[in-house]
Amino acid sequence: MQLSLISSLLSPGEHQLHQTVNTFHLSMDFDLENPLGNFHDLPCDAVPSLFLIESDHIPPPNYCHSLKTSDFDISVRGDVVSFISQFACTFHPVLPYLAINYLDRFLANQGILEPKPWANKLLAISCFSLAAKMLKTEYSATDVQVLLNHGDGGAIFETQTVQRMEGLVLGALQWRMRSITPFSFIPFFLNLFRLKDPALTHVLKDRASEIILNSQREIKLLEFRPSIVAASALLYASHELFPFQYPCFLRAISDCSYVNKETMVQCYNVIQDIAREEYESVLNINSTSDTPVNVLDEHFLSSESEKTSGINVAPTVMQEQDYKRRRLTAYGNKHTVPFSHFHQC
Repeated sequence: MQLSLISSLLSPGEHQLHQTVNTFHLSMDFDLENPLGNFHDLPCDAVPSLFLIESDHIPPPNYCHSLKTSDFDISVRGDVVSFISQFACTFHPVLPYLAINYLDRFLANQGILEPKPWANKLLAISCFSLAAKMLKTEYSATDVQVLLNHGDGGAIFETQTVQRMEGLVLGALQWRMRSITPFSFIPFFLNLFRLKDPALTHVLKDRASEIILNSQREIKLLEFRPSIVAASALLYASHELFPFQYPCFLRAISDCSYVNKETMVQCYNVIQDIAREEYESVLNINSTSDTPVNVLDEHFLSSESEKTSGINVAPTVMQEQDYKRRRLTAYGNKHTVPFSHFHQC
């Protein structure tokens, strides 16, 4: 197996750096929701720091454009993401999410190393390994590789080979392993809602997190900053689960000085499309030419309430709404949330 290109990109000192990063991982806790460690303890006037540095933890805008214009690049990313998903299926979903974050940042900085399947597998294993170390998740590297190969006779990489690749990823990421993701901003935006009941907060947080996790494969979301993705996911979750309180939630986020409303509308549209595909997949129905009114656009463009009487709703939309109701019922069976516990805006 040819590893000359990868080996040549690593300086001799990076083997020692790899040992340093292992110590770094063991000495510091990391949480996707709290990447700075003490963020929740910071005073209010220090909160903008997270918004200011988030751009340092995402791929540059030209990365998304490159994926859209190059079938080869998007194919390679798809293969590596698929590999990560395969051997991460038994772990908490935040682990593959962090691994794919590392992958996108690496590809944006380094590009494609080798147009070969083994190189994609090695990159996937290395990103997964780094994410597992950051999250202090134990796993067997050999078992993961066996699962990945599915008995097809694929190569089992030696520990030193994986470590060298990890060093290459670390260099491309400039050792910024504490990724700032949409999860980092969910607590901030939830606080803007001024919810009185912890159960309601938990419901919205769970559904928004689920939307974010399910949306990571969509390259269109790479165009948006993590804070915008978080705000859009929470708004979609609030409209899905508590539509009567949605205008209040929308107003709270719209008044936030850190949020660009136009960009949020665009991101919301992408998330809405992803969620609709999820519904259609679950309901096993075909797409129709009838498209429901975009909720966020409607609220921004008009101050009048939507009149629902006398509207003919397409069968696809009705099934989608039925699925949403069933999801809300499932949440409600776990959490009873009286309307008196909503903040009146």
